[in-house]
Amino acid sequence: MDERQLRILRELGELGSVTAVAEALLVTPSAISQQLRLLQRSVRVPLTERDGRRLVLTDAGQALAGAAIEVETALARARHTVEEFADRPDGEVSVAAFHSAAAAFFPPLLRALAGTDGPVPRLADEDVPQEDFPRLTRAYDIVLAHRLEHAPAWPPTVTATTLLREPLDVAMPADHPLAAKRRVTPKDVAGEPWITVHDGFPVMATIEAISAAAGHRLHLAHRINEFAVAAEAVAAGGGLALMPRWTMRRHPSLTLRPLSGVQARRHIDALYRPERTARRAVRTVVAELKKAALLIQDEQAPQGRGELRDQPQRTRTRPPVRTDTTARSNPRPATKPPDARTPPEPSD
Repeated sequence: MDERQLRILRELGELGSVTAVAEALLVTPSAISQQLRLLQRSVRVPLTERDGRRLVLTDAGQALAGAAIEVETALARARHTVEEFADRPDGEVSVAAFHSAAAAFFPPLLRALAGTDGPVPRLADEDVPQEDFPRLTRAYDIVLAHRLEHAPAWPPTVTATTLLREPLDVAMPADHPLAAKRRVTPKDVAGEPWITVHDGFPVMATIEAISAAAGHRLHLAHRINEFAVAAEAVAAGGGLALMPRWTMRRHPSLTLRPLSGVQARRHIDALYRPERTARRAVRTVVAELKKAALLIQDEQAPQGRGELRDQPQRTRTRPPVRTDTTARSNPRPATKPPDARTPPEPSD
């Protein structure tokens, strides 16, 4: 038996006919009869009987209809409790993130929610291959995941909110010969040893794209997933590495250079199951993560970081030449007034 069947039984006892119940519930009489038959199959004693042309409740049916009132009351109370829970501004919200996103997003999130009556974050780090991030949404309210810009979208079982579209730059020691370049190409870096992630992790696809663009395989000298550890290895001369532009802390001994010729950008997305955002607290945390993303970009501006950035070229244009038809018919006098000023010639 289910809630709908019990309600139909209750309405039959109060309204006295199948037709009246159908009109009250905006369904057909045959649909009411079908639900009553299904309910009867789950009970050993008869619930209804014929009284002339009318279908009425038996004593057992009346007893069950009375119990149906208690069931409906309990379910209404349960729904109200759930609605109150969903609308509460506080409560625990679990957030998982891969390492570099955790280092960048967790501190501003904690600061934003500290000392408020809002959500209580429960944070965890999870470093998994790209295809495993959606599965983590079973265990966490929100999962910070990353994928390359040209990679397939996340599966429809999860909702994704993009927080950052972050460039991946080539990291090298500050005194490396390639540091003198404004940008580097796959051919520039193809002959260097590389420090990169393990197979299956998002950055590896960009390494393969560099290799394809350069026309030969790269020498993968070291496999290190954690960017902070990889940065130390680069500083020690272990090779070049791809580094995220905004979510990595600045390393004083490294220079980052943008990479031309391949797509080198990743999405950092907040993944969650759609039903999770029914809770106000979860929606609040997602909003704070969006604010943190803007803060991360502002704090990691190029100034002082050592890498060069492409700046928009400013094009100087000559001021428009005024055409004075009156001047053509009436030439200017040879002698100008003493206070007249000659406008400067436009310069390139």
